[in-house]
Amino acid sequence: MLKLSSWTISYHAEALKDVEGLDGSVKQQVAKAIRKVQQNPLPKSEGGYGVELGNKAGIDLSGCLKIKLKKAGFRIVYQIQREESQMKIIIIAMRADMEVYKEAAKRLGR
Repeated sequence: MLKLSSWTISYHAEALKDVEGLDGSVKQQVAKAIRKVQQNPLPKSEGGYGVELGNKAGIDLSGCLKIKLKKAGFRIVYQIQREESQMKIIIIAMRADMEVYKEAAKRLGR
């Protein structure tokens, strides 16, 4: 079933710090991308915008999705909580190797 209205957004405590540390132009790009994906954060396989993450290189992000800001080189990792129609942002960071994904797994206690 396709959800027609926006999902609620919540942030991991550290993700709020990520946002605060962004410069103005990148912050605007991140906000725009989140607003777009908020309309349908489901995986692409279900008609949404999210790119599913899994268990790669020993980093288990199963159940997480990502948004890629290719030009800026940033990644946004999030989870969806379907019952609450909530999209929880875990991390917003530069892609630098696999560091963004390692930090996301750490924030999730994995």
